[in-house]
Amino acid sequence: MTSSRLLVGTRKGLFTLERDGLNWQVSRQQFKGASVSYAADDHRNGAAWACLDHGHWGAKLHRSFDGGERWEEIPAPKYPEGAEITPGTPATLRYLWSMAVGGDDQPGTIYFGTEPGGLFRSDDYGDNFTLVEGLWDHPSRLTKWFGGGRDYAGIHSIIVDPRNSNRMLVAVSCAGVFQTTDGGETWQPKNHGMRAEFLPNPDDEVGQDPHLMVACPANPDALWQQNHCGIFRSTDGAEHWKQVSQPGGPAYFGFPVAVDEQNPDVAWVVPAASDEVRTAIDGALLVCRTDDGGQTWTQLRNGLPQQHCYDVVFRHALDISGDTLVFGTTTGNLFVSDDRGESWGCVGNYFPPIYSVRFGRFNSN
Repeated sequence: MTSSRLLVGTRKGLFTLERDGLNWQVSRQQFKGASVSYAADDHRNGAAWACLDHGHWGAKLHRSFDGGERWEEIPAPKYPEGAEITPGTPATLRYLWSMAVGGDDQPGTIYFGTEPGGLFRSDDYGDNFTLVEGLWDHPSRLTKWFGGGRDYAGIHSIIVDPRNSNRMLVAVSCAGVFQTTDGGETWQPKNHGMRAEFLPNPDDEVGQDPHLMVACPANPDALWQQNHCGIFRSTDGAEHWKQVSQPGGPAYFGFPVAVDEQNPDVAWVVPAASDEVRTAIDGALLVCRTDDGGQTWTQLRNGLPQQHCYDVVFRHALDISGDTLVFGTTTGNLFVSDDRGESWGCVGNYFPPIYSVRFGRFNSN
C-alpha cells in the first residue's frame, strides 16, 4: 500500500504533504525558517521526529506523538564528558544526520547518527540517550575516519535488521560500512569490494565514502549504496560488495538510492555530474532504474526538466512506497512518480532547498 503522507525537510522548515486523489497538497509548514536536516515517522506507533540544524545555536531535536500536529523539543543527544573527536578536540554534537527505529521487539528504542561520527541510542523513546561506545571506540576512528563534505565524519545511514534487532549496519562518511551482531557492543568494518579512488590505497578497509546505504525490506541481506566512487551492491549482508555502476554513465556518481520493497534486484538512483561538478548531467534531470541487480540501467526522463536544469538530489531526498517514488532537489523542486519512475509529475517548484523526503510509514490499520 502506498503512503498518502510525505514529510519534507528543507532549509526553511518542515513541510507535511497529504495526498488527495492524484494530487499532493501541503497541509502544514512547521519550524519556519529553521533548517530541518531529517524528518521521519515511526512505523511502529506513528510518532514523528524532526532533526533541526540552527547553525550558531546547534542541533535541536523535536518529537511528536500525534503524527506531527504538535511538537515538543527534547534534549538532543550529548557526547559524554571527556569524549574527543581527536586528541585534544572535545566531541560536541554538530549535526543530526539520520535516525532509525529499533526492532518491533524494542518499542522504546531509537537511534540517531551524528557528526562527529557518533551513534546514539535511546531505549525510552528519547528521554535519555547514550553514546554507542563500541562504535565510538573502534580503533580505526581516530586514525582513519574523516569528513566527507562536512568537517568531521558523520553517520548518515542506519539499518536495523528486522529479523534480529541485535544486528545493525551503519554507513559513515568517510569511513565506510560497519556491522554489529551483538547490539552495538562490537563492530566490524564491512567494505570488501568497495573502492575509494581518493585514497592512497583505494581498497583500504576503512576510509570508504558511501553516500547512502539501504536494504531491501523483504530481503535485508540485499544492500545497495550510492557511493562517492560508484554504485555498489551486496547480496550477502555486506560481507562482499560489487560495483554495479553503468559503464560510461550516467548511473555512477550521486547521493540517493532507493530499493524496491519486495524485489532486491530493483533499485533507483538520481545521478549527478561528477564529484567536481555536482549538478544535473548535461543540464537534464534524470532517474536511473535497474531491474536486474545493476547489470543494466534504464534512463527515466519523462516529465523531468531536460534543459537548463542544475538540480542535484541529496542523500535522504529520495524515497519509495509501493510503486510510488518521490524526490526533492537542492533548488526546491519536488517530483513524484506513481509508475516506478516511468513518468514524473512536479508537486511544486518553489520549496526551499530540500534535505530529506520520507513517506509516512505508520499504518493505523
